[in-house]
Amino acid sequence: MDNEQKINWNPNHLENDLVKLQPLIVDDFEALYGVASDPLIWKQHPASDRYKRDVFQLYFDSALASNGAFLIINKASGEIIGCTRFYDYQPERSAIAIGYSFLATAYWGGQYNKLSKKLLLDYAFQFVDNVVFYIAAENIRSQLATSRLGAIKVNETLVEDKDRKLVQYEYQIQKSDWMNHNK
Repeated sequence: MDNEQKINWNPNHLENDLVKLQPLIVDDFEALYGVASDPLIWKQHPASDRYKRDVFQLYFDSALASNGAFLIINKASGEIIGCTRFYDYQPERSAIAIGYSFLATAYWGGQYNKLSKKLLLDYAFQFVDNVVFYIAAENIRSQLATSRLGAIKVNETLVEDKDRKLVQYEYQIQKSDWMNHNK
């Protein structure tokens, strides 16, 4: 059995004092869509119409298929406040991506995103040496939040998105930098 088959990218034990990351299941659609139906969440995102039910359904189905998606839950209230995931595991590069993340606007600007990502990063660095984040050029809010985690922009590419090409940035955190950043 190779290393890729041994890693569980959808563990059910990631939590801290503020948030719990719970593996996404099909029954979570309505509750998560209740959060995602706010157009403001998607304003800087290439899929700016993801607040629409049919567009969100595609996101949700992809999240389920990834076997690495999580609900973000406010631990104090039990409220679902967003979603995030692991994806694009590259064993040859010792890397995994974190992304497709969103939070309810009431949780922007605080510790919820940072502490959710910290749970994912701490877990990922048990298995890989690099974590990457792919962020659309126009998504300034996500670029700033990712930079605050200690990620560095390492690449810029053009990606196909339906009938258009979009500039996407690749940010990276190396395990050694993460460990030093979080001493």
